[in-house]
Amino acid sequence: MGKIDIPKKAIYRLSIYHRCLQKLHDNNVETVSSTTLARAAGVKPAQLRKDLAYFGQFGTRGLGYPVEILSNIIRETLGREHLQPVILVGAGNLGSALLRYQGFGREGFEVVAAFDSMPEAAIARGVMIPVISIDRLEEFIEERAIKLAILCVPVEAAQSIANRLVNAGVQGILNFSPIVLEVTEEVTVNNVDLALELEHLGYFIR
Repeated sequence: MGKIDIPKKAIYRLSIYHRCLQKLHDNNVETVSSTTLARAAGVKPAQLRKDLAYFGQFGTRGLGYPVEILSNIIRETLGREHLQPVILVGAGNLGSALLRYQGFGREGFEVVAAFDSMPEAAIARGVMIPVISIDRLEEFIEERAIKLAILCVPVEAAQSIANRLVNAGVQGILNFSPIVLEVTEEVTVNNVDLALELEHLGYFIR
């Protein structure tokens, strides 16, 4: 299948659909209706059908979508047919916790190394993934053709590290630092601001 031009928001929803389809497949479900899949993904059926229309005419009226086939198509579209290598920069408390997370592999990603200014401290926290000095960041990225990075450094260092990542060839950054990074148009940044998310939740529990 050739590269399909899909909007970023739709790509995010496709990831959710893929996760739902994996659960259905694990439960030996062979077909699923658009209504059921949309409810599981938290979207409206019309939105789901619009997103899946990027793959052309798909599904059978009255029967629904074949779970395994649709899951494979989405996985291929998202580039998950092979494990994608990822690096993590900033192996402090948050970074070390992420490195111990076992779910990356199930979603098609492999954290192959972490980088920190004090790698010995991260290793002492029980991190099993190789933790390398930040001085070797560019060398590793270029040697391994790394395209994805997780950024967990303090805010004052985030932009300079992001610049190094981009200059070395990284094209996607998952940013946990509470700062809006300035990158070129070719680079995609997804921000995860934990404090901001808690602030939003706090509004609804007043």
